[in-house]
Amino acid sequence: MKAVLRDNPERSRFELEIDGEVAYADYRRQPGTLVIAYVYAPPRLRGTGAADRLMQGVAAAARTEGARIRPLCGYAASWLRRHREHGDLVS
Repeated sequence: MKAVLRDNPERSRFELEIDGEVAYADYRRQPGTLVIAYVYAPPRLRGTGAADRLMQGVAAAARTEGARIRPLCGYAASWLRRHREHGDLVS
């Protein structure tokens, strides 16, 4: 499974494309903060770790930008709680 992560600013979301399917994280940019409103994985990608890889990419992007993450989405919030190595990013 080849995966390609990209920021799609026109749609305000990070996208992870895997075998033609796209998991995504909708966001709003605020000064110094990425607000993650919603994380979605298509049914075919659920249970494959796609959303986890997507959130890893979101965390990496936040670090690169020097931004924090404010999770509004339940999945994003629980992912950040489970991945304490990214706890410093939580706003």
